[in-house]
Amino acid sequence: MKQRAGIQSVEVGFELLDVLARADGPLMLRDLAAAASMSAAKAHRYLVSFQRLHLVAQDSDSTRYDLGPAALKLGLASLSRLDPVKRARARVAPLMNTIGHTLALAVWGNQGPTIVHWEESPHAMTILRLGDVMPLLTSATGRCFAAYLPSELTAPQVKQELQRLQKLNVPDAPRTPAQVQALLKDVRQRGLARVVDSLLPGVVGFAAPVFDADGHLVVALVTLGPASSMDARWEGPVATQLKQAARQLCDELGYRAS
Repeated sequence: MKQRAGIQSVEVGFELLDVLARADGPLMLRDLAAAASMSAAKAHRYLVSFQRLHLVAQDSDSTRYDLGPAALKLGLASLSRLDPVKRARARVAPLMNTIGHTLALAVWGNQGPTIVHWEESPHAMTILRLGDVMPLLTSATGRCFAAYLPSELTAPQVKQELQRLQKLNVPDAPRTPAQVQALLKDVRQRGLARVVDSLLPGVVGFAAPVFDADGHLVVALVTLGPASSMDARWEGPVATQLKQAARQLCDELGYRAS
């Protein structure tokens, strides 16, 4: 596809705004210019124009530059129009083709983690349906939500499931409150949830969290497939590609990890 003509100076100047957006705080001119790969004199000319447009503000005491009120206004307008599920849905089909296994999206519903969209691999058996509510402790989807949602929201369901699991012999499943806490801590440390043979025999599942600008878990990216053909390694391509897709969505939704 032929690349359309644009205004190069706008694209060059945006580098300064992008640096400020990614910085932890206001920057001196020399540091801002260096990070944007331009001379201080050139950066200053752009910053003068950005100040006039209120995209950038300069502190009179420290002389440091930061994003201005107009940048905030644009950011808030963009965030107010974001639809996390819509954005995630656009990623599902191409990601499924890359990973080669069924992909699904889940949100927190009235009864727990609920499947709201899925794209089935041509080689997979049908094991998911729209509206399915996933268990918190024996599904990757549920573990993802249990790890990142407030505990008071998930505690009743966790307690109920734990009582059931204590009476059963379910592989890869916790049986004590201490094991539950250790499991959820591991999910948070890895940034990914996984089950093997837990929810369904012979099935591997991964789930990656997607956060909005306020740090709230808004959707989980889920993939699952047969253990005979799906790479269940934490650092394997399936897990890595799923986490990468989730992180890209987080970036688009304005989330910045602390």
